[in-house]
Amino acid sequence: LDEIQAAPELLSKLRWFAEELPQLPVVAAGSLLEFTLVNYPYSMPVGRIGYLHLEPLSFEEFVLAQGKDKLYDFIHAIILSTAHQIPLPLHEQLMTLFKEYLIVGGMPAAVASWIEGRSLEKVGQIHYNLLATYRDDFAKYAGRLDVSRLEEVLMAIPKLLGKKFIYSHVNKDIPSAPLKQTLDLLTKAKLCTKVPACAANGIPIGAEVKQNHFKVIFLDVGLASSLLGLRLNHIMNSQDIFLMNKGSIAEQVTGQLLRTIEPLYVEAALYYWIREENRSAAEVDFIIQHQTHIVPIEVKAGSSGHLKSLHVFMALKKQPFAIRINADLPSVVDINMNTLVHATANYSLISLPFYLIGQINRLLNDASRG
Repeated sequence: LDEIQAAPELLSKLRWFAEELPQLPVVAAGSLLEFTLVNYPYSMPVGRIGYLHLEPLSFEEFVLAQGKDKLYDFIHAIILSTAHQIPLPLHEQLMTLFKEYLIVGGMPAAVASWIEGRSLEKVGQIHYNLLATYRDDFAKYAGRLDVSRLEEVLMAIPKLLGKKFIYSHVNKDIPSAPLKQTLDLLTKAKLCTKVPACAANGIPIGAEVKQNHFKVIFLDVGLASSLLGLRLNHIMNSQDIFLMNKGSIAEQVTGQLLRTIEPLYVEAALYYWIREENRSAAEVDFIIQHQTHIVPIEVKAGSSGHLKSLHVFMALKKQPFAIRINADLPSVVDINMNTLVHATANYSLISLPFYLIGQINRLLNDASRG
């Protein structure tokens, strides 16, 4: 049942399929369904339906869609103990593919167009067509919601990537309350993801968050690049593609791919960490949970970069592993050093190239086994 948001009353009737025809699998899908459900007058068939949270294609799926099965298998076969031995030409090939992913993104229509014609111009057209479709759907399904405000907030998000989200940066003439309502609805509709600051004192990570202190990532890195007005043909020839928009594109794609490492039945949540102290202020891009551990992830858009914030986090939280995402070959380095908080950071720093973000859980399992 596609486009079910056009007939939301069918949702309550899914109970019939579960009770009277359980042998028939039924899938209902629709865009901006949350907009329709704001004033939904029907009861949902609780216990009769399940939810799967679909994301744009992951990098691995992007590779597989291009028929590069051997590279796909290679990515899944990499183990931490020998990852540093990846041949440089193979590493460079994977990084080139990841640059493609950064530009094309994971929206199926854009990926299909890229595979068929490898035209960045056509990919850009598809991005803008998809964005136009969202705008049209706002008008169709938003009901009493302010369509212009929905569009204004959505279009502002790519410009605010990597920064604390401040409502006045969207529009200083509109009170924060209606902008917050709009952003919350866009988040529910999966067009963007809030990344709140967390205390990272223990698991579950979401138990201690600062609800009013958050960043936002967009639905898809390809769409974000188009909204930022980045010229696709110029991007592909850039040597520092990850540094574009001050590195926020690298943070966007990392957050997007971290959402894909959770099972489909889990609604993925993202967090980051910030310390606002004089002389020891620090910020870590993402915080994830692995087994009973809290793992910080720092994204470095360039080939080099300081890790002061990561060291501060590890000195305070005393966790065994931290991850750095960059464009270099994989490596594992034992860190033991004094920090700005007058405590020692003693941990294993796992450096992974961007193309291994989707393998983080598996590689952390390797690290845990020693």
